[in-house]
Amino acid sequence: MTTPSRQPRFEYRGLREWIERSDAAGNLRHVEGVSWEADIGNVTEMLHHSYPAPAALFDNIPGFAPGFRVLTNVLGSGDNIALSLGLPAGLSKADLSEAVRGLLAGGGAVPVRYVDSGPVMENVATGSDVDLLKFPTPLWHEQDGGRYIGTASYDVTRDPDRPEWVNIGTYRVMLHGKDTLGFYISPGKHGRVHRDTYFARGEACPVAMVFGGDPLTFLMASTELPHGVSEYEFVGSLRGEPAEVIRGPVTGLPFPADAEIVIEGFARPGNELLEGPFGEWTGYYASSARPEPVVEVQAVYHRNDPILVGSPPNRPPDELCRYRALIRSALLREEIGRAGVPGVTGVWAHEAGGNRLLLGVSISQQYPGHAAQAGHVAAMCHVGAYAGRYVIVVDEDIDVTDLEELVWAMCTRSEPAESIDIIKRAWSTPLDPRIPPERKAAGDLVNSRAIIDATRPFHWRDSFPAVNLPRRSTMEDTRARWGYLLR
Repeated sequence: MTTPSRQPRFEYRGLREWIERSDAAGNLRHVEGVSWEADIGNVTEMLHHSYPAPAALFDNIPGFAPGFRVLTNVLGSGDNIALSLGLPAGLSKADLSEAVRGLLAGGGAVPVRYVDSGPVMENVATGSDVDLLKFPTPLWHEQDGGRYIGTASYDVTRDPDRPEWVNIGTYRVMLHGKDTLGFYISPGKHGRVHRDTYFARGEACPVAMVFGGDPLTFLMASTELPHGVSEYEFVGSLRGEPAEVIRGPVTGLPFPADAEIVIEGFARPGNELLEGPFGEWTGYYASSARPEPVVEVQAVYHRNDPILVGSPPNRPPDELCRYRALIRSALLREEIGRAGVPGVTGVWAHEAGGNRLLLGVSISQQYPGHAAQAGHVAAMCHVGAYAGRYVIVVDEDIDVTDLEELVWAMCTRSEPAESIDIIKRAWSTPLDPRIPPERKAAGDLVNSRAIIDATRPFHWRDSFPAVNLPRRSTMEDTRARWGYLLR
């Protein structure tokens, strides 16, 4: 399949126009009077595990000012994801991911445009007037150690050694109090590298956090862009115009002029509070409460009737898996190709594995060892290296987006004693539920990878038994002519 040459056509500017477009298309629901203590989290979990499912905008939340709203499941359907990326509705998973691959491959850098003000500055509080408790932050999972205001947020940091590099990344943010936030980032992430560099020098790390903004910017903040690339500038290249940002009065960090809620503050070495536990993307409480750095909030800005956006991780497959599958699969296919692996016909970072733990790669075999090469590169390139587990390599006749086809190929074309390679001591995370507690306590955050060759063995592939299915083109024609029988 060739990369589609789709030019994005963005129908929205900012979150509120996105809401209008999604609502008009029937992909958003309005919900009133739902409690933050349990109901918003439970409704969101229900939506996450129903696909496709609409976004939900919660208003009139008991205990909070009318107009202070929460938006969840923004990217819980293919059409809402397509809207966010400026792509047509109705694409299949594979076609949508290929369109995303074309967008990402064509992305560059368009410098931001600084503006003096914007809607986010409609309400400003500093110093003792800061009160983050006025926002209806839900308790997302019943065993969480607290309320997490940052699940669909992004943190803005600057590299102290390269001030021109501003990074925005999506990391979880716990609400400790009216002016204090938890600041957890997994080791190796760009925001963590910035913060650790400041701390190693005994300096405070300036931080801005955005709790509701343009879905495209959030998508890029959740994506493994290369070291040194600013997500703001990448978004500008996708949109074909600069992102409009305000230079933060407290930190000097840029934040979107049309964001819903923004804070500025500082994380200081040694200033920590217990953070967690939190139900994470693996579907487990895989890390206990432990001391983590906090952000001392010095200013908060928000629009009138602000919208807090939430995207809490739930057991896969959930909302996070729906959009990350599209983007991570596209990025992974690009990286495998750049590593010089030929004949790659499909890549999918499977939703059931949280888009990291199970990768499928299809190839048109060209030489002995081709499958092993593709599998090892997929497992250890930048996109695939973090917190992976299994890579299954199959022939080009397998649709890697279809979990049943992928597992069928694994069951019938691999031989356990011959077809599995193991990589040891690979990059993992404190969130990995399979790392024993004593190793986590020692900081031994590594795991192993299984590379499963589920292709027809190259040296006798022409003698491999034939599949008892019609050609794919025949199946597509049959469905087009007779599919009405299934309705």
